[in-house]
Amino acid sequence: MSEHQEKGSISVQTENILPIIKKWLYSEHDIFLRELVSNAVDAITKLARLSDVGEYKGEVPEAKVSISINKPKKTITISDNGIGMTREEIKKYITQIAFSSAEEFIKKYKSGDEKSQIIGHFGLGFYSAYMVAEKVEIITRSYLENEQAVIWECEGNVDYVIKDGKREQTGTDIILHISKESEEYLDDFRIKQLVKKYCNFLPVVIEVNNTQANEKEALWVKQPSVLKDEDYLAFYEKLFPFQDKPLFWIHLNVDFPFHLQGILYFPKIRSDAELRKGEIKLFCRQVFVSDNISDIIPPFLTLLQGVIDSTDIPLNISRSYLQGDPRVKKISEHITRKIADKLTSMFKNEKDTYQKYWDDIHPFIKFGCMHDHDFYEKMKEAIIFRTTGGEYLTLDIYKEKYKSRIKDKVMYTSDARAQAAYVDLLKSQQIDVLLLDSLIDTHFIQFLEMNNKGTAFQRIDADIDEFLVNKDDKAKIIDPASNKTKDDTVKACFEEFLKTGELKDKLTVRLENLKSSTVSGMILLSEQTRRMQEMTSLMQGKVSDKKIDDHTLVVNTAHSLIGKIIDLSGKGEKEKAGRIVRQIYDLAMIQQRQFSGEELTAFISRSNELMNEIPV
Repeated sequence: MSEHQEKGSISVQTENILPIIKKWLYSEHDIFLRELVSNAVDAITKLARLSDVGEYKGEVPEAKVSISINKPKKTITISDNGIGMTREEIKKYITQIAFSSAEEFIKKYKSGDEKSQIIGHFGLGFYSAYMVAEKVEIITRSYLENEQAVIWECEGNVDYVIKDGKREQTGTDIILHISKESEEYLDDFRIKQLVKKYCNFLPVVIEVNNTQANEKEALWVKQPSVLKDEDYLAFYEKLFPFQDKPLFWIHLNVDFPFHLQGILYFPKIRSDAELRKGEIKLFCRQVFVSDNISDIIPPFLTLLQGVIDSTDIPLNISRSYLQGDPRVKKISEHITRKIADKLTSMFKNEKDTYQKYWDDIHPFIKFGCMHDHDFYEKMKEAIIFRTTGGEYLTLDIYKEKYKSRIKDKVMYTSDARAQAAYVDLLKSQQIDVLLLDSLIDTHFIQFLEMNNKGTAFQRIDADIDEFLVNKDDKAKIIDPASNKTKDDTVKACFEEFLKTGELKDKLTVRLENLKSSTVSGMILLSEQTRRMQEMTSLMQGKVSDKKIDDHTLVVNTAHSLIGKIIDLSGKGEKEKAGRIVRQIYDLAMIQQRQFSGEELTAFISRSNELMNEIPV
């Protein structure tokens, strides 16, 4: 039995094409103005190019795009004094969807001059007019001599009318007859806003009802050598008004193997809540495309602010396509490399400036290192840490400085004020600790441990190291009457009053004769257990309630209160001894977490009782 096979071609109902384009071509109706103004600027650029190569002998007028709003007639007219079109060109480029005159012109008149580059390539931008218009008219006159002006009209279906016109000057008028549902665009202020948003930096004057609406000057296309700090700061203020001045910036200017220009600013980051505050505006040939490019560049770059302009990122293209585009990947890698080069150069050649900025830029650098291995490899020697002594040290220098005492441990605090007693204890032994008090540090510590074998970070309340303890045997002397050592007596007293209720299985009492006698007790939390709890809270999107589960109370037998507890216990005044024991525990615990109202009331009441017992 022979196989039944048929061949055919897919049928497209042409009358359904424009409704589909109107609905799906762009996600925002505002885009129509960007597309039509871009086309107008292209027409002006083409005429200038033809004049440069000698194909147009006439006078090139001052470049200008005019937008006129007529509320009574419900029309918006976009006019240019550019190249214009002939009747045949309208048939070729307007009536054939996705046939781009820009693409053909570029092939014929290719130029290395950036100022003469053409914006559009896809031939779809004109049809964005039908997202807001029920009818569109084109009145145009070509630059070619003896060519008749032409009028083209279409009401958003497949039928159109083309006839002779009376326009005298070279150029084109696009007249939009605005639909009822889009009458919001018949407003000067709204149109000026859209010009500011999408076309503010196009190199042509754009007027709205005879008033210039765009800046025209795009700072990023200029050479860095001709710009001053004041220029960069003024431009930043235009882009991001009412924000603090940036710390510094990077000017991007690449022509090969891709085209990329831009300025990236490093903003001040006041808190972890601002880690995703940045905004990089994406442009294509000075036309605004998007202010959310998180799908195009690495996530950590979105912490920055500024502009990126690349002709290798076309306007009419899906973001999913951009993510897989090899050109976009190369652009992303180049930006990452340039940022790393700038930071490492500053670290080597401007150390004081780098250290001054570190507190603001370290979240960005840490975020970048964790998300991009190449960035980490370039930056690892320039990662510094502020210490409790006010120094800024690399990890290697810190380890070398204290290796004889803490070996490969890296001591840090996540809250220098709350953990002040621990900081002071180490300071008394001439050891400074690193300040790692940002939310991102919880992740960054583990990242560094994975990439630096043999290095272990330890928060200062995780354990008491040997170098902080006096090694003597006084505490081991046995009391003949009770057959217990001094430590046994103290430990039994603390356990009797504290290891009750919910603390029975959560608290461990440990005695140490510390070299500092300023602190009576300290709470220790297992480094790994605490990290797990913190990571769980972050993953669940919760703010840690700092609830303390298993923990150790280190009782400092060098403190004078410990002797008083022994004396009171020996005299049978257990209630007074118990009050001091609970007070030592609370003084240690209050450095770890906030007390509840009930706990705070009990602590204050006991403090008052103890003060009343002080002889006057």
